[in-house]
Amino acid sequence: MVRKGKISEIFSKALYNDNPELYQVGYIDLGSIKEVTLAEFFRLSENFEIIPATRIVHIKKENKILYLKTDNTKNRCSGFTKL
Repeated sequence: MVRKGKISEIFSKALYNDNPELYQVGYIDLGSIKEVTLAEFFRLSENFEIIPATRIVHIKKENKILYLKTDNTKNRCSGFTKL
């Protein structure tokens, strides 16, 4: 289904133990973030064929953030001194 980890755990709980309509998925689409329900995301992504899991930015349930993607590339060189 999805990469193992936090995202797959949230999706599994939402689909099998909860109402997927309560969840909002934010994903990157043409440089902006779009937000749809989890059920709509599955329909749009066609089981992650069209929209891969790597484009998911956040997952919320009733305005509580369950997953937030972080960008580690900005801090990779912070410990180095410029020449």
